[in-house]
Amino acid sequence: MFQLSDEEFREATALLQDLIRFDTSNPPGNELPAAQYVAGVLEAEGIVPELVEAEPGRASVVGRLRGEGGARPLLLSSHLDVVPAVEGEWTHPPFSAVEAEGCIWGRGTVDMKGMTAMGLTVMRLLARKGYSLDRDIILAAVADEEAGCTHGSAHLVQHRRELIDAEYVINEVGGFTLEVKGKRFYPIQVGEKGIAWLRLCFRGTPGHGSLPAPESCVARLADAAGKLARSRLPIHPTEVAREFIGEMGRELGFPESLVMPLLSTPGRGGFVLDHLVKNPEQKASLQATLCNTVNPTIIRAGSKINVVPGEAVLELDGRLLPGRTASDLVAEVQGVIGRDFEIEVIREASGAVHSWKTPLFESIRDVIKERDPDGVVLPYLVPGFTDSRCYAETGATCYGFYPLRLPEGMVFSRLFHGTDERIPLESFRFGIEALYDVVTRFGEG
Repeated sequence: MFQLSDEEFREATALLQDLIRFDTSNPPGNELPAAQYVAGVLEAEGIVPELVEAEPGRASVVGRLRGEGGARPLLLSSHLDVVPAVEGEWTHPPFSAVEAEGCIWGRGTVDMKGMTAMGLTVMRLLARKGYSLDRDIILAAVADEEAGCTHGSAHLVQHRRELIDAEYVINEVGGFTLEVKGKRFYPIQVGEKGIAWLRLCFRGTPGHGSLPAPESCVARLADAAGKLARSRLPIHPTEVAREFIGEMGRELGFPESLVMPLLSTPGRGGFVLDHLVKNPEQKASLQATLCNTVNPTIIRAGSKINVVPGEAVLELDGRLLPGRTASDLVAEVQGVIGRDFEIEVIREASGAVHSWKTPLFESIRDVIKERDPDGVVLPYLVPGFTDSRCYAETGATCYGFYPLRLPEGMVFSRLFHGTDERIPLESFRFGIEALYDVVTRFGEG
């Protein structure tokens, strides 16, 4: 197993802190200075970088270490943009990259400049050691993931595919520890849900605000929004959901070994989810894995306080299981709230699942087992989208593997987009070493 020297780890930590100090909040993004910094790090190690600007200031950077064999490349991807942060709510300013309490604090430490620093460190060490693999290793640090990928990975796929064309992609949302009843799991993203963003328009008779209007369009919209927020849509178990739930149940033992497989049984899963899963976070995660979901997110109605409006609009963030369509989701929404509205599909994108029966997945499993003998690797479907949905268009097999062995009690999902986002230094070290082992072992063919 590879081990970082103290000096190498100090360099990696400094890389991460430098990256955090670039405010790449999206909107507006402005990833160019951070991309130029990454390019400088690559160039210093003899790796020729290429900057790609989709629009002025919206830059991605790609670098390649040449291999000597005939295997197709492995791409290490991360994104440079971050979600906004409200500075006054943080323990330490979100773009200061303070080291405190054994962590680096700041927006992007987890999502996902930490992965950029890990990938850069792996590339730097491979270059310094003159390590030649059987395939090229590509690093891409891209723009605009947080706003839909248009100016980042989507732009590269559409206009500069030759830079990022690879057999496999290692990206975000996987490889972190998930603690369940004292057992440590490492979910590896092998797929992600699609999107179906919907606009519902409720129409009614406008009138004076002084008269009761119990059937107004606003009242009907409010009722519909409440029902959708509280409803569970039908269960549609995918192969990856069955594998994830079944293997976790076997590892946890009785009674989970008996109950958890029932979750992926359409006739029984709903009862188990509604009545036997008590932890709210676990229930939400399992529901997102097993069902299409829809969340009311935007409401527009009225322009004057004393006028009952004639139109009210509700926008919904819908997420689709692989193999499901926006039409399927529309039917499920109508099943909850009826048809007394007009509906428009604002945007649709399909979900995808990649095989986890591959040499790269086995390398990931082997490395995690060596570094954490008690840990269990599971294939996992994430409810959101990442740059992987764009890379999948090239035919690449995409995994989320951002290895972080987190301290007990630290929940990965709460760090994503959260206040006081931070990465424990020991978790960061674990991640670099695990990623290096995976890249070198898999890259050797």
